[in-house]
Amino acid sequence: MEAFSRPRPTDDLTERALIDRSRRRSLGFLDWAEDSWSCFLVTFIGRDGQWHGHLAFRPPDGDGDTDEVRTADIFIEASEAEIDQKARGLGRPLFRALLSSALHTAEGDEARQSPQNRRWLKKLLLNNSKELSQSAELNLDEPPGELDASGLRSLYQSYRLDQVCHFITLVDPKSFEAAVDTILEGRRVDFGSKDRLQLGMLVVEYIETRIPMPPFEVWLEDFLAHREEYVLYTHTLHREQRLP
Repeated sequence: MEAFSRPRPTDDLTERALIDRSRRRSLGFLDWAEDSWSCFLVTFIGRDGQWHGHLAFRPPDGDGDTDEVRTADIFIEASEAEIDQKARGLGRPLFRALLSSALHTAEGDEARQSPQNRRWLKKLLLNNSKELSQSAELNLDEPPGELDASGLRSLYQSYRLDQVCHFITLVDPKSFEAAVDTILEGRRVDFGSKDRLQLGMLVVEYIETRIPMPPFEVWLEDFLAHREEYVLYTHTLHREQRLP
C-alpha cells in the first residue's frame, strides 16, 4: 500500500509561496458554546502537484486569521472541485467534532482516553452518515417521498461513509492497526488524544479514495431502481448497528 502523502517542513520562502497560493471560501456558520463560528475551506496546490485542503474556524469576535483555529490538511485530491464537494458533504456532527479537535489542539490539551481505533472510527462514520440520511428526510418506516437534488447528494455522501465503515468492520483489528501505521507513515497515533478526529479523517480519506465506488450519476440510477434495498441496508447499519 502506498504511503499517504503528507506535507513536509519547508523553508520560509517555500512556505510563504504556498500560503500566497491558497484559496478560501466560506462554508457557513457553526453553533458552538453559545457562539456562531465562521467556517472556511482553505485549499492550495502542494509540492506534490495535488490539491490540499483544511478547515478553518473563526469566533464571532475574531480579529482576522490570527484568531482562527484550523484542522490538519485532511483533504488531498486531484482537483479543487473534489475537495469542495467532499467538504460540503460533511455533516454537522463532523464539523462540530473537527472544531472541537482544532480548539483542543490549539490549546495544547494532552488529555488522554482509550477508545479502540476501529470502534471509534466506525462510530464516527455511522453518526455522520445517519445525520446525512436524516437531513435528506429519508424515512425508513414509511414510503419515501420525492427527494430534491440536495437530499440525493446527502444520501450519496451517506452511502460513501457507510461503505468505508463496512470496509473497516471487515478488516482484522491487527491488520487495521498496521494499515493506520502505514497510512500515517509510521507515526505512532493515540486515537485517545484530542487531535484524534483530524488524524482519523486522514485515515478515512485514504481508505475512501481506494474503495471502488460508483460516481454520483451511476449511484443515483441504481438507487432509484432499487430504493427498497438501499433503505434496508441503511436501516440495518444505522439502527441495528450490524452489517447487512
